[in-house]
Amino acid sequence: MQETTFLYTYDLNMTMTLGLAVILLFIGHYIKKIFPILTRYFIPSPVLGGIVFSIVTLIGHQTHTFYFTYDEQLKNLLMIAFFTTIGFTASFRMLINGGIGVALFLFCSIILIVIQNGIGVGIAQLFGESPLLGMAAGSIPLTGGHGTSAAFGPELQRYGLDAGLTVSIAAATFGLVAGSIIGGPVGERLIAKYNCRNADQTSSNTDMVEGKLSPEEKTMNENHLLTGCAYIIISMVLGSFIITGLKNIGVILPAYIGPMIIASIIRNYFDLQGKHIPIRTINVIGSLSLQYFLAMALMTMRLWELIDLAIPLFTILIVQTIAMALFAYFVTFRIMGKDYDAAVICVGQCGFGMGATPNAMANMSTFTGGNGPSPKAFFVVPMVGALFIDFVNAFIITMFLQFFG
Repeated sequence: MQETTFLYTYDLNMTMTLGLAVILLFIGHYIKKIFPILTRYFIPSPVLGGIVFSIVTLIGHQTHTFYFTYDEQLKNLLMIAFFTTIGFTASFRMLINGGIGVALFLFCSIILIVIQNGIGVGIAQLFGESPLLGMAAGSIPLTGGHGTSAAFGPELQRYGLDAGLTVSIAAATFGLVAGSIIGGPVGERLIAKYNCRNADQTSSNTDMVEGKLSPEEKTMNENHLLTGCAYIIISMVLGSFIITGLKNIGVILPAYIGPMIIASIIRNYFDLQGKHIPIRTINVIGSLSLQYFLAMALMTMRLWELIDLAIPLFTILIVQTIAMALFAYFVTFRIMGKDYDAAVICVGQCGFGMGATPNAMANMSTFTGGNGPSPKAFFVVPMVGALFIDFVNAFIITMFLQFFG
């Protein structure tokens, strides 16, 4: 294959790459102010800024005029930091305290992850494409969202899918919109068919959530920031030894799996000791890491790689959307108890099963606004969506990659 030549090539060092990411982040915020519908569907600001820049690079590529290269060391560090903070949310105490409802919904979500990857791989192979394309349109972008897509995109590329990052990000963006659209109709159909409307209008959606966190977990100060950073760095260092050790015996895993495991061990050790870690501070650090990581990942997308994959990718995503609605309707609703709370949980699952937890919360808020509150749903869905599903999803995706990669 003949190498493409460009009139201008711009090599960005680490500082320049970070500076560009910051600019794109603010561009994304500005775009959301101009187009409020993007806020409604919870499209992240770094995604918008990154897509704008990737369109610019597409023009440069297609016209052979300019091209950018980047220093990706900081991007990789931020990615590992983000997933390390996810490890700190994997608390078995919280799972137990959440009760049978949280455990059952986590079970439903795990089944959904396997189904999404199965659908993606199966349809990709029907089109004669690599099963990795199916993974890029499976639980990586759908249950995982943009963060998981940006993290596993390079892994897909390492296994042989050159368009792994671009496909995953495109699928994640599709999922955000699709999940917001199908949630309400699924819930309305369920409560109409089973006559399970809520008669209790006196409770609040947040009744079950209030009081679950300790004062230390709710607050954030300089000491918490110092401690939180220390826990994250320690987990990243110890986790890197795990990854290196496994690599020496022939087991190759993503770089952030080790830090996630260490972070989970630290969290559960503190839980057993009856002590608290500054989880709110750690979550803020994780959120900031994700914002800059996403901006860096999105601005490096190569949109020209989507052209040949458009038809199989679109087919997979349409089938995934239908499967999500059917799974919530026929499986999750029954497992969760076939009542009003179960219907609201299904509405939420359509949101984060295709997009992200904020989509789930928005779906449920809109739905309960017209049909009555559901404290159980507002406790169960974010508990699974924010604390457990990313942790579980990462391990299931890794197993799929080991098998199909």
